[in-house]
Amino acid sequence: MNMKYETLIYVLSQRFKTDIISADCQTMPLQGGTVGNVYLATGIAESADGEKSPYRIVLKIQKKWERYGDPGSWRREYDLYTSDLGATFSDAFRWPTCYHAEINAEENEFELWLEYIEGVTGLNLTGDMYEQAALELGRYQGKLYTEQPAVLRRLTNLSHAELMKNTYLHYRSWPVVYDYIRSADCEFPQHAGQMLIDIDEHADEIFARIANLPLVLCHRDFWVANLIYTDGKIVLIDWDTSGWGYLGEDLASLIADEADIDRMVEYYQRCVPAYYKGFSEYAEISPIADTCVYEMILLVFGYRLVERYLHTEDDGEKMKCVQTLQKIHEMKTNSVQG
Repeated sequence: MNMKYETLIYVLSQRFKTDIISADCQTMPLQGGTVGNVYLATGIAESADGEKSPYRIVLKIQKKWERYGDPGSWRREYDLYTSDLGATFSDAFRWPTCYHAEINAEENEFELWLEYIEGVTGLNLTGDMYEQAALELGRYQGKLYTEQPAVLRRLTNLSHAELMKNTYLHYRSWPVVYDYIRSADCEFPQHAGQMLIDIDEHADEIFARIANLPLVLCHRDFWVANLIYTDGKIVLIDWDTSGWGYLGEDLASLIADEADIDRMVEYYQRCVPAYYKGFSEYAEISPIADTCVYEMILLVFGYRLVERYLHTEDDGEKMKCVQTLQKIHEMKTNSVQG
């Protein structure tokens, strides 16, 4: 990878809040794909007074790509990090500090130099950490919803409120998944397939109820791989899908997106009340909200699970899809109150 030495020196000067005059650097990939890459840059930085300090910094390089229904998402993190949104976070709930951001309009590519966060993430998160993430998310969204800081009006590149609905309708119009759950060949347990059929039949009234919920700033990819628990606090990465959404929408991802299947119902029972508790510290919540998280989970992940089931040859993965739908079905009989 190509890295400008002068950019590295500038970034390290920001990181250490002193003049850095030299540094060595090694990079290793953290994650990435065809449209973006994330690297961990490590080395020793030397300041003007001769002090040498080890460092770890994340470099994210994102290329332009098209997400269905959300064409501006490829550059959204750059736009957000160069806005004043960072000032809305708290010590308990935030994103990684950005030391430098630059965009190359001709190449349709940007770079972010970000704080490296060490902590617990993914399926290593405990139930208490899930619950805290839900609580802090509720507090953050409730505070923004109540205070309406000026930065929210200045953010022009956010995903729109109907993204969840439009994505669901896009999946529902796809015969591969729609017809499968209604066919004699469907291998899902009958109650699981019927659960998806029922949500289709009542989708209009469900979306009408959801439309009455508070409109909040959502992360829209609030799943365990993007959550880092560190020193009792929550740090949230990967903001490229964020935008306007409805109260509780982010909980669907927290609970159902490649989560700990055996504990999905428990986490649903714990996280929904914690989220409402956090939000209600700043704003009142209509009782109607109590019924919507389960339905959002089905709307967002129901057909995605069917698609995954149909397109994997791995029997273990197929079983995970069936088990996840089973756990979602169990949530309906284990409803929670906010």
